Amino acid sequence: MNVPIILAGGVGSRVGADIPKQFIKVLGKPILVYTIEAFQNHPEIDAIEVVCIESHMDYLRELVDEYNLDKVKWITKGGVDFQHSVINGVNNLKGVLDDDDIVLVHYGASPFVQEDIISDAIRVCREKGNSSPAMSSPLLVGTNDGEKSTEWIDRDKIVIFNAPQCFKFSYVTQLYDEAIEKNLLEQVEPHTTTLMYLMGREIYLSKSSQINIKITNKEDIELFKGYVLAKRYDGE
Repeated sequence: MNVPIILAGGVGSRVGADIPKQFIKVLGKPILVYTIEAFQNHPEIDAIEVVCIESHMDYLRELVDEYNLDKVKWITKGGVDFQHSVINGVNNLKGVLDDDDIVLVHYGASPFVQEDIISDAIRVCREKGNSSPAMSSPLLVGTNDGEKSTEWIDRDKIVIFNAPQCFKFSYVTQLYDEAIEKNLLEQVEPHTTTLMYLMGREIYLSKSSQINIKITNKEDIELFKGYVLAKRYDGE
């Protein structure tokens, strides 16, 4: 099975809205629904789990019914940060998924994700045990030295990660079991990729694109609105 764990547990304070950003409506539909639909409509996705902020779990159930999101099989409570939300999602699937099943960890506020990005993430994960969409920076890169930059960085030697980050189920359960046992979670920025670096794990790269961004601020919401309108105009 291929099962996305869609993270909708945050509040999105940088957007400045009075509701969590994943529930902000764009052209009448919540951002989270667009994100879920990207996986709902993908032929390789078997079932979906959403890790949701507790205050909106009932509302999410209403959205699942309203938009016929029948691949959503589980809704579980979010954690205090990204890392703990992933752990909650993984723990909820123990006893349900087999070791070789694949989970795709994805941000609820990343609705730009496209079918080929999901497909390639699954392909690489199936071969390597994990994967993450990644690309070189399309812009020049330099050091940040406060008010100035003093050194150029070769952008071909860095990658920009996005989602979905994919793992064979046995891999991600073992990763977090070991991290919790060794008290590693508080030592890094709360993301699975930074935890993997700390633990000496390799991250295998899959296809990404400049379009595949996470909505972080108001400008991103306007960008997504234009993206949706363009897709409608093109008849896609």
